[in-house]
Amino acid sequence: MSNRRSELRDILSRHELLGLLPAKDLDRLVEVSPIRSYGTAETIFVKGDLGDFMVVVLTGRIRISSNTVDGREVVLAMLGPYQMIGEIAVIDGGERTADAVALEPTEVLVLTQREFVPCLKRSPEACWALLMIIAERLRRTDEQLEDMGLPLKARLAKRLLFLMEHYGEPNNSGIRITIPLPQHLLASMVGTTREAVNKQLGTWQQSNLISVKRGTVNVLDCGALEDIVGEE
Repeated sequence: MSNRRSELRDILSRHELLGLLPAKDLDRLVEVSPIRSYGTAETIFVKGDLGDFMVVVLTGRIRISSNTVDGREVVLAMLGPYQMIGEIAVIDGGERTADAVALEPTEVLVLTQREFVPCLKRSPEACWALLMIIAERLRRTDEQLEDMGLPLKARLAKRLLFLMEHYGEPNNSGIRITIPLPQHLLASMVGTTREAVNKQLGTWQQSNLISVKRGTVNVLDCGALEDIVGEE
């Protein structure tokens, strides 16, 4: 096993799901699973593809999205290092339920259905962990659907607070969301247009709730955003 594969094996041994697999199964997965690289905006898979593999993100970030009946893209999730993508289709062998696109240069470990499912069957603990992961994602998706009934400013405030919690980095003026957030991406997250997001962000900038510079959002007043969500 190469040095990099050995390091990867050590990291995955602490993974919430893969770390529960028998040691020899994890060793084999790390040894035989290819590592693939994707450039920014490059497609990993699309909705409707046959789900014969899943991936573990090693570096970079991946956007999971789907299109509405009127053709608008809705971002369902953004996943980063050591999170898994594509496990549902791998389990039942069915079609992909969403698109996966690299948000930035991204490297993934590819786990094929043929190699992964037999390992999963040998570990009841890993099966349970996978159920918990899927349940959490379903809850998050249900919450996003419910949020579509909120006014735009509440949806956008809630999304910024979520991103701040997961990707925030404190600085002198507030909390900077470390992932790039171009306005078209934010619009896809909350189910609206880029123009509507631009207008709302501009209003909040004037009120010193946030600052936006080159696609980076800095939250200056968390309490005010929380109040906007709480009003609804």
